[in-house]
Amino acid sequence: MIFEQIIDRIYPLPDGSKHALMDICQEKALPKGARLLRAGRVENHFFFIKKGIARAFSIVNDTEITFWLGKEGDAVISMKSYIENLSGYEDIELLEDSILYQLDSRQVQLLYARDLHIANWGRKFAEKELVKTEERLIAREFRSAKERYLELISRQPELLRRVPLGYIASYLGITQVSLSRIRSEIR
Repeated sequence: MIFEQIIDRIYPLPDGSKHALMDICQEKALPKGARLLRAGRVENHFFFIKKGIARAFSIVNDTEITFWLGKEGDAVISMKSYIENLSGYEDIELLEDSILYQLDSRQVQLLYARDLHIANWGRKFAEKELVKTEERLIAREFRSAKERYLELISRQPELLRRVPLGYIASYLGITQVSLSRIRSEIR
């Protein structure tokens, strides 16, 4: 997905504003396994995925818990760093060789101060990320594991082909054995 499409999907901008945002964007190719963000650090960059898959995880009792999976068009960001300039709690790694659009948060903040259209784009960006987080939280709290798996199949079937089942199980909040049981029930 090209950066211009990602911008428009968040909030369409007039050409001048769109070009100002595109001018501070850098395209980066990174290998599978690369860490984009690290827990305990203030991150000064955020990314959008042009091509590839990423996962966010935290380590709890020596176990990696995957709580987010991203694909083409998705943002890779520590919201805590982006909004509060504080250390994030997540690690984010690439699950495939990937191409990313990188933005420097400080440059974006300067654009927000100079351009009302870009400031509104930033507001819509944060709002959309909040809604995605809220949907994940609600699904985890109020839907069964089977319902969460069926929703993943209907909304993002490509993740099942591209993400190892251990990460899928963790993302769904279940063990790999439970995921196997659910998958066999559905077949």
